[in-house]
Amino acid sequence: MNIPSKAAALAASALLLTACSGRVQDNTSATSGGQVKLSWWMVTQNADTANAAFKSIIGDFEKQNPNIKVDLQYRAVDAHKDALRTTAGSSSGPDIYYNWAGPGLGGELVKSGVSLDLSKYYEQYKWADRFNPSTLAAYKQYGGYHGVPWTQRTEVVYYHKDQFAKAGISAPPTTYQEWATAAQKLKDAGLTPITMGGKDNWHVMRLLDTFIETNCGAELGDKLNTRATSWAGQPCVDKSFEQLKQWSGNYFNKGFAGLPVAEAGAMFHSGKSAMQLEGDWFTQQNIDAGDDQNNVGVFPMPTGTDRLYGFSEGMYISKSSKHPDEAAKFLDFFTSAAVEGKYLGVFSSVPVNKETKGENPLAPINTQIAELTGKAKGFFLNNDQNFSTDVTTEYWRIQNGVTSGSIAPKEAGALLQKFIDTHKD
Repeated sequence: MNIPSKAAALAASALLLTACSGRVQDNTSATSGGQVKLSWWMVTQNADTANAAFKSIIGDFEKQNPNIKVDLQYRAVDAHKDALRTTAGSSSGPDIYYNWAGPGLGGELVKSGVSLDLSKYYEQYKWADRFNPSTLAAYKQYGGYHGVPWTQRTEVVYYHKDQFAKAGISAPPTTYQEWATAAQKLKDAGLTPITMGGKDNWHVMRLLDTFIETNCGAELGDKLNTRATSWAGQPCVDKSFEQLKQWSGNYFNKGFAGLPVAEAGAMFHSGKSAMQLEGDWFTQQNIDAGDDQNNVGVFPMPTGTDRLYGFSEGMYISKSSKHPDEAAKFLDFFTSAAVEGKYLGVFSSVPVNKETKGENPLAPINTQIAELTGKAKGFFLNNDQNFSTDVTTEYWRIQNGVTSGSIAPKEAGALLQKFIDTHKD
């Protein structure tokens, strides 16, 4: 999932892919009768409710715009990243694509010339006045406007109240030490403290990112995560990797390294674990799975910095799209207050459109997450969005080496910094 920094390298990868496959995929040509077909690439949704909502949104748009058809194509997270990388700069890519707004993911495609600057459409549809300024900032950070906000995500710890009670935990932890003590109490009570889907590296990464925020603090943490200072020789980094090793060995589910995140979620839904690190999207998955919502609570990662863990997701138009006007028209519909309000809680508990008023009440857990978001002093971003993909891959390799025992925690920071120093653009 390495995204090269040069557009030429991306285009070359795409040409090689099409040459090897022996065919050229055409997602941009209009169908007969003057009808335009828009291809929209999205990550697979684990909640049936979300899939139904996307289908409904497309159906409503096509009724209003019979000359435009929207072809929604799902891929798993890593497959989606790979598909965007390998088709970059070619006609094989989508008209509209989903991406995370962080500089290491959405930003890489912006820098590589894959994303279309939407300034023209921001003026036409008055999008600059539509979205919350705090969310919109991520789409203005490269100059012009790239992408439109879809969500503002907040990640928290979901927990089962009955298992906490069984372990003698009277209240959600508010400090790292209270959290670690709770995990040990759960283990001592014969319960699985926390489920991890280690096959999807970003799941374990969430805990490591949290430990870095906790031990290094917001200011130094930001410098580390933006590579403004060295990871080598940092006591707080060494401590974070040591804690990761301790938690993975004592508090994770057995066999976590080979378990997909969806299966880890299923374990939580069915009551086989006490805690799960997830974002607000997990609420609907939990409801769909039939977990007793009166028995589920959430608390923010207890880092001590008063910042929440989270990110924004957006929809982008490819620079190579043959139908940018139609794509923008769809995104205008998709991000309208009426559409976001109708499906608020299905995709996200925090609206990005300033005019949105939810037609359906949020689930109690999402209401709580929205309240936490409103009180937060800021966010710290997932590191697979801070880092370029080659650095992310190394970060994951090192974290997995620490959890498996092949890399000593005290060596991890220096190894990551060595990679950073030898892979600079």
